[in-house]
Amino acid sequence: MPKYLVQGSYTAEGTKGVLAEGGTGRREAVERVLSSCGGTLESMYFAFGPDDFHIVVDMPDDVSMAATAMAVRATGAVTSRAVRLLRPEEIDEAARKSLDFRAPGA
Repeated sequence: MPKYLVQGSYTAEGTKGVLAEGGTGRREAVERVLSSCGGTLESMYFAFGPDDFHIVVDMPDDVSMAATAMAVRATGAVTSRAVRLLRPEEIDEAARKSLDFRAPGA
């Protein structure tokens, strides 16, 4: 199952929700939305700095990840970005692919 790193921040309204529910309440909400698309939560961390949270999730496919991201972002309580993560074995497979490529100017 594809794995994604989701990083993001809460808006002022979203932060009020975290204060009311706590971190475990948000984790439960994340688990619920992921499972509704067939996904699972691997890890979730809150952080200081430009991002309020870092989450690693497993989703059935890119479309499920996109649907989840759009639904969450549409609330206006969160800004986020998702990055598709590749396993070392997937990089091995990519490295074995034969490509016909010429560098610019070569």
